[in-house]
Order: sequence, then structure tokens, then C-alpha cells
Amino acid sequence: MNGILSFLKPLNPNPDSKWQKYFKDNEVLLQIDKDVRRLCPDISFFQQATEFPHEKITVYNHLRLHKRVEFSVLNYANVTRKGLGMSKLTLTTKKTNEEYLPLPEGQEAHWEVVERILFIYAMLNPGQSYVQGMNEIVGPIYYTFASNPNNEWREFAEADTFFCFTNLMSEIRDFFIKTLDDSDYGIVGLMNRLMNAVRENDFQLWKQLEQQELKPQFFSFRWLTLLLSSRISTSRLNVIRVWDSLFADEKRFTFLLHVCCSIVLRDRILGSDFSTNMKMLQKNLQNTKSIYEIY
Repeated sequence: MNGILSFLKPLNPNPDSKWQKYFKDNEVLLQIDKDVRRLCPDISFFQQATEFPHEKITVYNHLRLHKRVEFSVLNYANVTRKGLGMSKLTLTTKKTNEEYLPLPEGQEAHWEVVERILFIYAMLNPGQSYVQGMNEIVGPIYYTFASNPNNEWREFAEADTFFCFTNLMSEIRDFFIKTLDDSDYGIVGLMNRLMNAVRENDFQLWKQLEQQELKPQFFSFRWLTLLLSSRISTSRLNVIRVWDSLFADEKRFTFLLHVCCSIVLRDRILGSDFSTNMKMLQKNLQNTKSIYEIY
């Protein structure tokens, strides 16, 4: 009887049970795992092995985080009938989306380190937990520390990243809390400030956006919540150059609004229709030259 009860413990409906918490944590981890496996796909850095993998993984062979949410999936194929009889059946295999794969046992990729940072942060901040996009914020921070030419700095990249990421999130966490969206400190309030800045600096451009009903929610939400980390492309890590100026400014969120104003392509927007402008505003910024010239 005791053996049966032990077996049924994972089914305990009590929300305070350890198993319920374990499964709930795994839901958070699953989302983190998906996001970090696609972090900055235009560079190979996050797929590479770190020089300083976690000791518990390399020495004691502890369970790696991604294995907690790893599913065993059988290979399968679609059966397509062409004519009559079994000899006329063909198999069409489906391919999965590309994502970073784990390295062999004893090694640890940089994306696995980022996964651990985000998961620990989520566990220590249950009121906020993990929200999609945080991976885009922690990525450039970790890259900066982990690619430092000083070997001693690289060794402590994980701890330094966690410290800096936690401090940065303490400033922008309101952007990720849905209940604060409409407050003065939430993301909606910041988007309204952006449109006010556009109106003050370029009334004609603001009027065009208003007439075409190009709401800031359509294009600036990710600009602001992710501090432009996913909007500046060519190499996404060009964002480090912008962040150098952003974090050095005491009025950094006002600075952020000015940068966002500078990347709205005025001449092209004034001469284009709604559909063209929407695509232009939503796509990644390919040319950051204008930002560097101004700031």
C-alpha cells in the first residue's frame, strides 16, 4: 500500500506540494529553454562551448537543466498514397525548426549558461518569473563578460552577468509586469511618452503616424521593453555600442526615447502607405549608422 501511495505522490493536487512546484517550475524552464536555443542566431558564439563549464556538470555529472524538459520523440513520417497497393506508398519526413543542440557530456554551451541564469532569476523572483524577451536582454550582457580578453574576467562571466542582469531588471521590471502596463511606469506609459517626443520633435511625422493609425503598440513595444536589443541588426551585438551610451546616462529612459525617435525613418514613412510603413517599422534595423552619428 505504501508503495502505491508513493507512486501517486506526483499526482498530488495540493498546490503547495513539492511535485506541483516542480512541474510548475518546469513550465517556466521549458519556455526559457526554447528561447535561449535561438538566441542571436546570426552569430555562432552561443552555440560554442564555454571554457568554464559548471563543475557539477563536468565533474559530478549532475543533470543539465535542459534535460528536465527534454522530451523523447519518436521519428515519424506522413504516409502518402499514390495509386493502389502497399508498393505505391511513399513516406514524407517532416523536419523540425533549427535550434541549438546540447554539446556532448562534459561540455557546456554558452546558451546553457544563459539558460541557468534566467532560470535561477525566475525562481528567485516568483512574482515576475520569466517573460519572453528577457533572453534578448541577458544575451549581450553575458556575451560582453564571456568574450573579455582577460581570462580571469571570463571565468566569472556567469556570476557577473547574473549580478548585472538582476540590477538592470530592477530598473525595467515594470515593463514586464502586465498589471502595471497602463501605469505611468509601465510599458504603455513609456510608449505614450515616445509618441509625445515624436510630436514635439517632428509634428509632420507624428501627424502621418496618427492619420495612418500606426499605433506605438504595433512597432515600439519590443524597442522599449528590450532596450533595442532585438531591433539593431547586422550583428545584433551592435546593441552593445548603444548600451554603452544608454547605461552611462542618468536619464537613460529619456535617452532611449530619443534613440527610438532617431530610428524612425522619416522620409520613407512620409512617402509610403500604411502597409509599407508597418513592415518598415516592425523589421529589424539593418543600418545603425545614423544612431552612431548622432550619439
